[in-house]
Amino acid sequence: MLYREALNKALDEVMAADDTVVTLGEDVGLYGGSFRVTEGLVEKYGEKRVIDTPIAELSIVGNAVGMVIGGLRPVAEIMTGNFALLAFDQIINHMAKLRYMSNGKITLPMVVRFPQGVSKQLAAQHSESYEQMLCAVPGLKVLSVSDVNYAYHAFKYAILSDDPFVFIEHELLYNKKGEVNFEEQLDPFKARIVKEGSDITIVSYLKMVDDVMASVETIESELGCSCEVIDLCSLNPIDYETLAASIKKTSRVVMVEEDHKTGGFGSQILAWAAEEMFYELDAPPLRLGGADVPIPYNRTLELLSIPTPDSIARDIIAWGKKNDV
Repeated sequence: MLYREALNKALDEVMAADDTVVTLGEDVGLYGGSFRVTEGLVEKYGEKRVIDTPIAELSIVGNAVGMVIGGLRPVAEIMTGNFALLAFDQIINHMAKLRYMSNGKITLPMVVRFPQGVSKQLAAQHSESYEQMLCAVPGLKVLSVSDVNYAYHAFKYAILSDDPFVFIEHELLYNKKGEVNFEEQLDPFKARIVKEGSDITIVSYLKMVDDVMASVETIESELGCSCEVIDLCSLNPIDYETLAASIKKTSRVVMVEEDHKTGGFGSQILAWAAEEMFYELDAPPLRLGGADVPIPYNRTLELLSIPTPDSIARDIIAWGKKNDV
């Protein structure tokens, strides 16, 4: 099925099983969602459970927090990551903190979900990535979805959990096709080994996982090496155990992310590698990220502002040759 269909099926199944689950956001009801994730749900569950909201992101998440306190399990959709900035007060000061500040008397079984990242010519105000901010907030669990099977299982897990989740998707992945193993007992916090290898560990998440995979054949051919590719899946908490096992095997690590390189989330991964895995490394870590510019509208410039399969291959090959990979 498609990535968006997997998300839709997960939400549909949970709503059918638990009438406290509601979803709210801009155009989630009658229109079926800007990216069709909530398509068909308002016909099944009605407008009291599939709620079209005004264009007011702070209100969307604030209402969801109030719904939680009132006994519901809300799934709040924000149309795109940039718009989530308007709701950061509620996400950071209420959603992430109320359980702690109430000494556990208030639980927050809620999900805020949105797509982010560079799509195709949506320009600077619709193309950013904010996982580095959200993962720095204690109290939030942050999942990132690059795989169709993971989308189905992790979304269900997040909705049914008693913890507050931020569920990050990517605009260019909604029509991605993949198999879903409905019987699988998937751990959403465990990183996914997309490809096994012996010489270089390449770590990524969201759409960059696919771009890394598109570059691997060229890298392996040019360097005569074997790459292990890891999809982080969970950004907070991070599955350091899987990363450590891979780095011990390969002795080299590369981080690839779409976010701006300065202050990007990948710096956390490589800081950990330098602190905890220093004596396992045979080469300095490499981090590939987006340029430190607002994302351009022009398609040529847009592609130059982020890693692409060609640039990933080029930069890892140059690094590999310099470090005798």
